[in-house]
Amino acid sequence: MKKSYIYFLVPLIGLIAFGAVYWNFSAGYEAELAKKAKVVRDAKEEKLRVEAKNREQAIKDALAAQERRKIEKAAKEAKEKTDQEARQLAIEAQQKANRDQQKLAQQIERLEKEIKLEQEAIAKIEVEQKAAVDEEKFLKTYVKQAEANTKSLTEVLDKITAADAARAAAEAQAKSSKNS
Repeated sequence: MKKSYIYFLVPLIGLIAFGAVYWNFSAGYEAELAKKAKVVRDAKEEKLRVEAKNREQAIKDALAAQERRKIEKAAKEAKEKTDQEARQLAIEAQQKANRDQQKLAQQIERLEKEIKLEQEAIAKIEVEQKAAVDEEKFLKTYVKQAEANTKSLTEVLDKITAADAARAAAEAQAKSSKNS
């Protein structure tokens, strides 16, 4: 029978050894599982806290960025509006300058035509003045000649009258000498 105890004893010793190891393992395993679960849970909670904090920070950043974009958009719209107004003013100024330039060009053309007409009128007047001066010189010369001719004709007429009177006196004397 000795051998039957061995068959019984070895598995019993193995069972006791297994029970001790199992007991040791079982007690430590639950604690270790709880510890690992706590570490995992703490890690998840920390991760969730970090994610919540990051989400909160992201929301704050998004709101700040949205505000900044609103301000930038408003500034851009204001700048575009002032640029558009400046561009419109520049276009209006350019159009006014073009109108003024055309008006001045037309005025220059009109004045040049008037100057040309006045120069022609001045040239005519100068020609007429020269003709009048020449006519005046001619008339002065003519009057002097006419006066000289009148004087000489008066002298001739006086001589003729004197000659006629002398001839009439001579005829009267000749008649009176013939009668006497």
